[in-house]
Amino acid sequence: MRMRLLAAYFVIVWGGGFVASRYALQFAAPFTYIGVRYAIAFTVAMLAFGLRARWPGSRAQWGHVAIAGLLSHAGYLGGSHYAQRWGLSAGVTALVLALQPLATALVMSRWLHERLAPRQMIGVAVGLAGVALVVVQRVDSGAISLASLMAVSWALLCVTAGTLYQRQFCSGVDLRSAVCIHFAATALLMLPLGWLVEGFDIQWSPQIAGSLVYHVLLASIGAYSIFHLLLRRGQATGVTSLLYLTPPVAALAEWAVFRVVPTPLMWAGMAIACIGVAMVTQAMPGSRSVPAADIA
Repeated sequence: MRMRLLAAYFVIVWGGGFVASRYALQFAAPFTYIGVRYAIAFTVAMLAFGLRARWPGSRAQWGHVAIAGLLSHAGYLGGSHYAQRWGLSAGVTALVLALQPLATALVMSRWLHERLAPRQMIGVAVGLAGVALVVVQRVDSGAISLASLMAVSWALLCVTAGTLYQRQFCSGVDLRSAVCIHFAATALLMLPLGWLVEGFDIQWSPQIAGSLVYHVLLASIGAYSIFHLLLRRGQATGVTSLLYLTPPVAALAEWAVFRVVPTPLMWAGMAIACIGVAMVTQAMPGSRSVPAADIA
């Protein structure tokens, strides 16, 4: 029962994070918000568990962890936040980013010489067809712009690269120190970018404070810790399966908060895409890891 409650918390907070991001972007520009969020998250993480962590023993290892963090957090969230700022709905953003295990399998097949089984090849086609079904319908209705598609594609590319990079170069690093380095590297990049690109555009208000509390405490610290707790309890396949629920949860949350009603075609596309991703990941034991990225 305890594991089920933790899993439910994880799914709700992870999926709701996309809607919380859309809400926060009404009061802050993406780079600025991410920079502030991660500066706070780094401070909280250091106080919560960073001081007891085992830190990398070489400069090269520090660099590898920082690069993995920049790809998995700065690149991923920068792309997904700008996709929503430019009009992409939270549900569609979550759906595209849920293809990360599928993208990882394709990269491993193409460049790491891990052949896809026939079931996986079918899963790739099914997953892409499900997303295409949703995207084409949204393009026809004028709800998706080219800029937003490019931004969410960049986010997918970054989270896939970050997952593979972390798997290749950072597998032995203490999770606690890795999280702190990820947070620090992201803040150090995004705060200057927010100042130079966006003029540090943020409206300090109870609304932005609430968004930061959600993302820092409930998501970055809470859900992220539960995510790794479930993995360490041997629930890797179960956690991967939980991620399939992210797009529907995001769509339902967006419906509740912003009154964006999901169409029947969108629900169908989500179901088809999740089936495709499940076919790929369940047939590939080495790819059952979940994204290295933080909550959306």
